[in-house]
Amino acid sequence: MTVRVIKSAGVAWRAYRFPPRSRVLPGEGTEWESDPAARQRAVADGFQEGIERGFQEGLAEGREAGQREGLERGRQEGLRMGREEGRQLGQQQFEEAGRPLRVVADEYQRFLQAFEQSRRQELLEMVKKVSKQVIRCELTLHPTQLLSLAEEALAAMPGDPGEVQILLNPEECARIRDLAPERAEAWRLVPDERLALGECRVVTAQAEADIGCQQRLDSCMDALAGHLQGED
Repeated sequence: MTVRVIKSAGVAWRAYRFPPRSRVLPGEGTEWESDPAARQRAVADGFQEGIERGFQEGLAEGREAGQREGLERGRQEGLRMGREEGRQLGQQQFEEAGRPLRVVADEYQRFLQAFEQSRRQELLEMVKKVSKQVIRCELTLHPTQLLSLAEEALAAMPGDPGEVQILLNPEECARIRDLAPERAEAWRLVPDERLALGECRVVTAQAEADIGCQQRLDSCMDALAGHLQGED
């Protein structure tokens, strides 16, 4: 006999197998033989009873399987949500606990930056002070170096220099004339009280150049300051 598989809501129900009919010996069951309609009804009733029983058993099994699956999915989703909530809560508590430490760290960082800036500024001032002393001592011993700087400046200046004037501090102008009169005679040295010791200007008909020690020192200090700032 072919048994159909009954489906409901996407669930396949287990086919119900009818128990074997009792064997009727010849001469027995005359009632079934004499009443075919009753026999047909009994067969139909048994078939219907089997369908109902199979349906109920399949429904119970489907409910149990669905319940197990739903519980497992609910457990997994609960675990995921619990982990996420725990992570967010832990992160929030960690940030709240670390906020005072971040404030202290920021203050310390600002202190270090201010200290480093102050240290570099002090270093620049010390280098500048020592450099000035070295330059002053060198010019005191060898004031004619200003004439060498003037020669280098004239070589770099454009055009025909024509008549050249070298403006110097009066004290250095007198010292150069005393120590190197021959070199002083080759130039037109002009005392200028506006110029400090170590300052010198070369003036031609077309241009003027500042070859003093101060502007050279300032240029070197600017380069040194830029180098120190580049170490940040």
